[in-house]
Amino acid sequence: MATSLPLSIIVLVLFEADSLLRSSIFHSLMDVVEAPHHEQFGAVRLQNEIAYEDMSEEQKWRMEHAKLHAKHKGHEQMHVEMFVILIVTLVVAQVALVQWKKRHFKSYQLCTLLGMWLIPVFVCVQRQWWRFLVTWVFYSLFSTLIWYKATRPQISGTTPRFVYKWFLFLHKLSYVLGIAGYLLIMFTLLGMNLIFGLRANVTMDAGLLLLFYGLYYGVLGRDMAHICTDRMACKIGYYTQEGLPRKVLEADVCAVCGNHLDAENSDGEAEAIYRLSCSHTFHEFCIRGWCVVGKQQTCPYCKEKVDLKRMFKNPWEKPHLFFGQLLDWIRYLVAWQPLIVTFVHGINKLFGLENFL
Repeated sequence: MATSLPLSIIVLVLFEADSLLRSSIFHSLMDVVEAPHHEQFGAVRLQNEIAYEDMSEEQKWRMEHAKLHAKHKGHEQMHVEMFVILIVTLVVAQVALVQWKKRHFKSYQLCTLLGMWLIPVFVCVQRQWWRFLVTWVFYSLFSTLIWYKATRPQISGTTPRFVYKWFLFLHKLSYVLGIAGYLLIMFTLLGMNLIFGLRANVTMDAGLLLLFYGLYYGVLGRDMAHICTDRMACKIGYYTQEGLPRKVLEADVCAVCGNHLDAENSDGEAEAIYRLSCSHTFHEFCIRGWCVVGKQQTCPYCKEKVDLKRMFKNPWEKPHLFFGQLLDWIRYLVAWQPLIVTFVHGINKLFGLENFL
């Protein structure tokens, strides 16, 4: 969270500076175009007026863009004041969020999850983006079922593995979607879409769509898995959030799911065993779901810090960790950044400043 402060400020500073620069350049060009040149050509003025309904989408966009710049012409001082308000609000909000997370983590986690879950839906309903709403409904139904199974007073022996497999699958799926979207965007920027006769806007839109879906559902999956991990592990009895465990862990029992290590999975195949640096052993899907998806960095039994470098020995497995860190930063941008920008708009309206964001 702390690292997102300079990144967020840098991105918004560049955005606002670019807007102000383009506004100044546009005004200069408009002054030249609108200068009284008709005096040099015998007061003859050629016009090629087109009705608005007969314009193409690009022409309509250019006209609206020109109206926007003409509307804000001469408002440079007001824009600077709005920019200062935005920067100060970002700094204060970042400090407040860090302190909130440090002092009251549970309430912060719950509010962040609700923001991640509901804010994009509210925006999509306003914009009528039904495709996202369909995927959101399916994800919400499955996640609600998983949460219901993980929070029952009596948990069966197959429930923990089922829950961890689901969240691990969701984590890997979001990872694949994010990489595919990024590669498709680079594919378009390098002009390789022309080789296949594809329009740039089509491939770019598809890349951004896949990237957004991968990051958004990856963040939601990690937050939901973190909540289910704590509740489910406490129900089993080998893990406690504070103090010593209530039960003694036997050598051939997994502390996450409570099953024997040599037990076969639902497909009739023996599951791989992972041994942590503290010498405690766990099922592969259990410990991966605990550490990677559930964001737990300690042993489920003795709470010793987990050596993730030792756990992930293969080089192709390590990118999952970096992707998880990226999702933590995306959480701030999706859940809290819209609220901060909305708050800034409210301040601008209170002081009589006209929004140009």
